[in-house]
Amino acid sequence: MAKIKKATIVKGIFVLLVLTLMIIAACSGKDFTYTIWALLPPVVAIGLALSTKEVYSSLFIGILIGGLLYSGFSFEGTLVHVFQDGFVASIANSYNVGILIFLVLLGAIVALMNKAGGSEAFGRWASEHIKTKTGAMLATTALGVLIFIDDYFNCLTVGSVMRPVAEKHNISKEKLSYLIDATAAPVCIIAPVSSWAAAVSGFVKDSGVSGFGLFVKAIPFNFYAILTIVMMLCLALMKFDYGPMLKFEPYTVESAKQKIDNMISRSGSFSEAIEVKEEETIKDKSRKSGKVIDLVFPIVVLIIACVIGMLYSGEFFEGAGVIQAFSDSDASVGLLLGSACTFIIVIIYYLIRRVLKFQDIMSCLPEGFKAMVPAILILVFAWTLKSMTDSLGAKEFVETVVKGSAAGFQIMLPAIIFLIACFLSFSTGTSWGTFGILIPITISVFPITTQIGVVCVSACMAGAVCGDHCSPISDTTIMASAGADCDHINHVNTQLPYAITVALVSFVSYIIAGFVPKWGIVLPISVVLMIATLFVIKKITAKKAAA
Repeated sequence: MAKIKKATIVKGIFVLLVLTLMIIAACSGKDFTYTIWALLPPVVAIGLALSTKEVYSSLFIGILIGGLLYSGFSFEGTLVHVFQDGFVASIANSYNVGILIFLVLLGAIVALMNKAGGSEAFGRWASEHIKTKTGAMLATTALGVLIFIDDYFNCLTVGSVMRPVAEKHNISKEKLSYLIDATAAPVCIIAPVSSWAAAVSGFVKDSGVSGFGLFVKAIPFNFYAILTIVMMLCLALMKFDYGPMLKFEPYTVESAKQKIDNMISRSGSFSEAIEVKEEETIKDKSRKSGKVIDLVFPIVVLIIACVIGMLYSGEFFEGAGVIQAFSDSDASVGLLLGSACTFIIVIIYYLIRRVLKFQDIMSCLPEGFKAMVPAILILVFAWTLKSMTDSLGAKEFVETVVKGSAAGFQIMLPAIIFLIACFLSFSTGTSWGTFGILIPITISVFPITTQIGVVCVSACMAGAVCGDHCSPISDTTIMASAGADCDHINHVNTQLPYAITVALVSFVSYIIAGFVPKWGIVLPISVVLMIATLFVIKKITAKKAAA
């Protein structure tokens, strides 16, 4: 009861604080664009989402506040800006439409694999070859690292493939979501051939240096991305968790035991319960006839088709080189074309294999759409919230603040840029937007030909990925939840302590890099610091559990 009261008081204080800020703003009569007020909508949305655990309402309140500030608290102006300039414009954006169709098609492909029995067959294969929970976690991490082309594609593909394996080894949906999310943006940002490398290259194309070359030079200094991978490996091998994740990992084991108990209570004995379970499994003939190839083939085709789609959108088939094609590629177009071609090929494949009837195949299209509705809704709300902050001039405000203070911090600049990038990406839910703001500023402060300039650009990328990794309104965070079929707020809450741990070690590493801008020295130190930090946390967690 005391906890409930405390939570109610905290929420009440937060709401009162927001109302007070709004009243002050309303009475001031000032122009709220290009000021610190531009950051209020995302801050309110994130704060409410984390405190109330209601995503849609929290995002809408943030959007509404953005509309009020932009219109000067005009009723008509707010309605027009929120719905016409916000929701409608976000949905009508060609890039966003491409991503939404990609999600629907990917959901349909996953539904096809499930109905054909591919996922279940892979689960059986994995149960024979992946014997332990640690092995399942390492396999998930390895698959996430291998699918480095695009973070959207990574989240949903790894989730659909590894979900049966995670369930088999009692890995919670929250833990699976973290593994998916941690191998999405953090892996893409250190993969030279990816949509992220293309984005970063595009932001420095007017600086007189090779964007791709700069990206490659910055990889060893991207401490957050590298240490996130170290973090996942350590959690799997050291076999421990901490923070809110502890509430979910044991629950999964108990949930599995509860299912067996329920079957026993219905059937009368354990052996009869197993028989009931086997009868339920073989009811669907298509699943019974499913093979591992029914999952592997669609995934392989999807990867190849999406790579070709990315190259096509970058005019590779019109004479551009591979690197140039990826630099100029449009992820929305590439993923859309790749998923559309894959959907057609998979339909033909399943018809030839005779594992599904045509009517069953067509029913997977609405099934896939239904499965993606929560992710689509949150994405639309997140895009609209971003449009509110953009209209208020949040980017320009941050740019002014950074330019006004950066020159005074020489050695500490990498660490400072990392923190600013974290905050901006977390608040806006976009790492690419953060790249676009901070990378040009960084290049203008320090010559990119110097080593410290490379470190600063890497700090910008690392901080942007860190904020993107933590933010509940980030596209990849949303898709990681969808990929693991996990409650979104649970994913955010359980992931935050892990991400913050890596962020703190990365911050210290960037301080060291400011004094010694040599990756051969700083990177090994950062890895040792990460491992040592986890050993300390494990020891503290064990003591608390024993007490």
